Amino acid sequence: MKDDLQTENDAQAEKSDASREESVSRYVDRDLSWLEFNRRVLHEALDSRTPLLERLQFLKIFTTNLDEFFMKRIGAVMHRQSEKDSQPHGDREPLVQRLKAIHDMVVPMVSDRANCLRDQILPQLAENNIQLLDWNDLTDTERDQANSHFQNSVFPILTPQSVDHSHPFPFMSNLSLSLAIRLRNPLTEERLFARVKVPKLLPQWIELDAGPTGSRRFIDLRTIIFHNLSFLFPGMTIQNVMTLRVTRSAEIDYDDEDSDDLLELVTEEVRQRRLQRVVRLEHSPTDDRWLLDTVVEQLELPPEQVYEMPDSYDYVDFNQIASLDFPDLHYTPWSPTVPSSLVANDADIFALIRSGDVMVHHPYESFDASVSRFVRAAVEDENVLAIKMAVYRTSEDSPFLPLLIQAAERGKQVACLVELKARFDEHRNIRWANALEDAGVHVVYGLAGVKTHSKTMIVVRREPDGLRSYAHIGSGNYNPQTAKLYTDLGLFTCRPEITEDVVELFHSLTGRSIKYDYEQLLVAPVNMKEQFLEMIEGEQRAHEVGKPARIIAKMNQIQDPDICEALYRASQSGLKIDLIIRGFSVLRPGVPGLSPTIRVISIIGRFLEHSRIFYFQNGANDPVNGLFFTGSADWMVRNLESRVEAITPVDSRQFRERLWEILQLSLADQRQAWDMLPDGTYVQRWPKNNIEGAANIGVQQVLMERSRQRNETNPI
Repeated sequence: MKDDLQTENDAQAEKSDASREESVSRYVDRDLSWLEFNRRVLHEALDSRTPLLERLQFLKIFTTNLDEFFMKRIGAVMHRQSEKDSQPHGDREPLVQRLKAIHDMVVPMVSDRANCLRDQILPQLAENNIQLLDWNDLTDTERDQANSHFQNSVFPILTPQSVDHSHPFPFMSNLSLSLAIRLRNPLTEERLFARVKVPKLLPQWIELDAGPTGSRRFIDLRTIIFHNLSFLFPGMTIQNVMTLRVTRSAEIDYDDEDSDDLLELVTEEVRQRRLQRVVRLEHSPTDDRWLLDTVVEQLELPPEQVYEMPDSYDYVDFNQIASLDFPDLHYTPWSPTVPSSLVANDADIFALIRSGDVMVHHPYESFDASVSRFVRAAVEDENVLAIKMAVYRTSEDSPFLPLLIQAAERGKQVACLVELKARFDEHRNIRWANALEDAGVHVVYGLAGVKTHSKTMIVVRREPDGLRSYAHIGSGNYNPQTAKLYTDLGLFTCRPEITEDVVELFHSLTGRSIKYDYEQLLVAPVNMKEQFLEMIEGEQRAHEVGKPARIIAKMNQIQDPDICEALYRASQSGLKIDLIIRGFSVLRPGVPGLSPTIRVISIIGRFLEHSRIFYFQNGANDPVNGLFFTGSADWMVRNLESRVEAITPVDSRQFRERLWEILQLSLADQRQAWDMLPDGTYVQRWPKNNIEGAANIGVQQVLMERSRQRNETNPI
């Protein structure tokens, strides 16, 4: 496996060397760079070092990522093109070219996905007594069992839909899996189109009776329906069947500046999302042009939006199989540790924070023992007078909703800023908002024209010397579920120079006041971009006069052109710049004369790298004495100019040492890291055979081990 992948990587490097000789634009295409990111996610499934059921999970993650890409990015591109087409000189050709480039890039990846499943994962699952079967693999007894399941549990739910002069072409909902059927009426020879939707409310994999070796045997629901279609169309001849899956745009225009009721506006817009245009059609292989053309014409799709899939699986449904309890086929379970500064479970968390700032690093350290504990303590403490929280995304089973309601019922001042426009979480956030308002919580829906993306919380407490505020500023959502899977940082502090800024931030959000300066926080869209640009230029000037200077930045993606141009200028002066970017980067690293000293790496592993760290050496001889920041923003236009974001400086030497450790481990990683080439492609690093140590096992494994060592006696 390694040899094959290394050969591919060498070929990529040769391709990149050739591309350097060509004139290149200053930036990589954003969408193609994002697809390169998803290729790296797919590679985790292709990599035999990944545990078997986790490989299947990565096939599912790759698929859901791709679904969101088409819903969000392609939906937005097509929406903008529609606006251009309405102009007198609208030009569709750039859209066609973009969709074709995306099509050409996606098709080989979905082929790799199918080959990986067919040639590697399914055979290895069978070797481990997990068998995913086709109809021809079933015994007669198992076919009887599958047919019985269809009759008893599936048949009454299905709604066969045919198309004729009195039956219009059926509506196909977003990401729904359907069977498109060519029927013939034997009495009239009439040809008919029909469709059967595979219902998502049912389990998609049906477990059959155990095999003779005790193996677990499954068949998918789509196959069972396929082989029982005659019961849905009695008397008709089934001539051909094709599997379909449609993706609809999720692009919604929130004209919230002209709306009197943002809650009502978002509720209505989300309701209309199901009717948005189709941006992608996936279909199984077929030689029946009439069947395929009927669908394509009805959906009004050009060829570049039609994707022939190598198989008929909906890979999102593999989550059911990937979650099976086979410990040897999963990652070794990880239990987050209690942050060392919060080990005393019976201690007053406010006293612990008063004794010094607390920094937590999820999922290595427990979200429940830190963030959730902080909120619970605030609710239960009779001296706490007010709790304010900004919520962007959370989970269905979040503990915070009942806790905030309980706090309001106890007479505390509770304010919750719920971002209704958080994509794909609108329904959940609307329910949150309604429940909180019903309990008397002050609910604010965000600011007109921007999204509130900051992860901030403030607790105001009455103490002997007066009121004291305690703040939490993080990089991740207040979501206990994603806190187990995403790497995120959070800082607890009661230092007035920070908490006063957080109080002012909440006042501006709830009171819609206009504040142009903050003492410590970097706040978007107020002062964050300006200060980042000043720090980049400051590092450049320091380097030019011979002072110690360096920039390291870790984030999800980078796209803001002003930031990129500042980094290009700094690199041309010789300043060393390392960017640890999980997702897409439009910036081209290592281009002579443009970005010669910029390096971009991406880390992909069992946890999703979501933490943001910004480092500027700022003339310090000891690099740990440089400037460190963490918070919610990436270097993207949307984060810096059209979202409310908060980033805090990190002053404690102990915490700066930990952030430096994260950055250095990430840069040295030889197991999970990928290097970006100037042409926008990536080459995966491989462990050095002659080197032992942390770099060869990857930054995430190292941080798990070090977290365990720091807190061996305090697992959750």
